[in-house]
Amino acid sequence: RLSGHQQEINNLKQRNIVLDEENAHLKNELSNLNQKLKDKSQELKDTKECTQKKEEQNRLVIKNLEEENKGLNTRCADLLNDLEKLRKQEAQWKIEISGTDAKIKNLENDLTEAREQMKELHSKCSRLSSQLALKQEELSQKDYDVTRARQ
Repeated sequence: RLSGHQQEINNLKQRNIVLDEENAHLKNELSNLNQKLKDKSQELKDTKECTQKKEEQNRLVIKNLEEENKGLNTRCADLLNDLEKLRKQEAQWKIEISGTDAKIKNLENDLTEAREQMKELHSKCSRLSSQLALKQEELSQKDYDVTRARQ
């Protein structure tokens, strides 16, 4: 019986050692978690401060954008007035352009005819150049024949 009790005591000591190690590990983990909690709390505090600053900046940006929008609306109205004037001027120019287009069409037709005439004249010039070359060759041959006959 004593041996059984001794065995039980040894088992309890063994268990106590394991529990002490586990307890030390858990204390270490608790310490790490507390540090993480502290770090996260600081991070949350910093984030809140940053968020407040950003919100204030955003309010200022929104205010500036609203003021800029008013100026742009005024500018837009001015531009619409200018656009209407330009449209009227465009209508007048279209009338003038249509007359000019008719003149250009006539000039293009004249140019096309002149090009055709140029092609015909060029072709005729080429034929005449060929004939001239043949005649010069014949003349050269005749000169050669005359020179040979004189010799």
